[in-house]
Amino acid sequence: MLLKISIDQFSLIPKNSISVNCNLFALFIFYTTNIIVFISMKTKSIKVNLLAGFILATLSGGFNQPVLAQNEKPFAPAVLPGNGLSHLDFFYAGEAKQENMYLVRKGKIVWSYTHPGIGEISDAILLSNGNVLFAHQHGITEVTQNKKVVWNYDAPQGTEIHTGQPIGKKYVIFVQNSNPAKLIVMKKKDNSIVKELLLPTANPASIHGQFRHARLTASGTILVSHMDMGKVCEYDSNGKLLLTIDAPGLWGAEPLKNGNFLITSRNKVTEVSRKSEVVWEYSLQDPSDYQINSPQVSIRLANGNTLISNWFNQWSNVVIDNKNQPLQAIEVSPTKEVVWALCSWNEPTNLGPSTIIVPLNESRTTEKVFFGDIH
Repeated sequence: MLLKISIDQFSLIPKNSISVNCNLFALFIFYTTNIIVFISMKTKSIKVNLLAGFILATLSGGFNQPVLAQNEKPFAPAVLPGNGLSHLDFFYAGEAKQENMYLVRKGKIVWSYTHPGIGEISDAILLSNGNVLFAHQHGITEVTQNKKVVWNYDAPQGTEIHTGQPIGKKYVIFVQNSNPAKLIVMKKKDNSIVKELLLPTANPASIHGQFRHARLTASGTILVSHMDMGKVCEYDSNGKLLLTIDAPGLWGAEPLKNGNFLITSRNKVTEVSRKSEVVWEYSLQDPSDYQINSPQVSIRLANGNTLISNWFNQWSNVVIDNKNQPLQAIEVSPTKEVVWALCSWNEPTNLGPSTIIVPLNESRTTEKVFFGDIH
């Protein structure tokens, strides 16, 4: 008699194993367990059944325990450039298991907010009145400095919202990951839709990886980062495609004041002209004392430097090694010198994973934008 093994049984093997050896060992245990269970069915031995139960318990629980992050090379030098949290005052948010946001002034957290949601904060904007508009996968919300929610829109079932931006005080524009994907302008007063455009995607059925970032330009168009297509596209208010820039491994793109675009991808941050000419580039693959493994949003500061965020995946089941903590951001000069490195994982200033960093002493994204004739 042959032992039949269904495909579903492979779900016992953890999908988030961090090494090949761990997966192979799990596979070995899996087959061993099936054989023992088969023998126990034939022998009806209590001892054999107990052994099978022990192995199954090990397989289902032991491999899902947090694993200490191992990195042969330090993520950064022992002494970091800049002045730590006091280097600049900033707003901070990131994709994490808890939807946390922070304001840091003079090296201290002066305000924090935890949204009671189950998603991830992929985009957040500090408004001129001190409110924060943030997209958190399952909706987009505006909260005051007193932590009162003054506006909210829940993403419809089967959709996600990862990026949004205010237009004046009356409207919000956001991208809805869905099948089909949509660009929506909504009136905050009654959540009515005043404009809706369809956006192309590489895989309409796989909505989570479609979009993370979109920004309005000074000319009233919108720059959309098609993450699943690896393309940065500019659209007018009628949905007409005006520009396409290939960007493999894309996460986000920001329009710059000089008309160029700052594109963040998996292994580099690039300033690109409208003619797709590379004006400036910072490679994240070159040997460096500063390891940036998962960049998300990069912004150009008023002093000409570039601030690059570095995300840490809390869903990887990996615990941060306190002796070798990953960086949360670096500030790079035009000559590619790292002038500031942010690493703040310990209480009372544990900021968590980094996606969005907004300096408080200079404007970045404001309400003073428009989209076609919508102001």
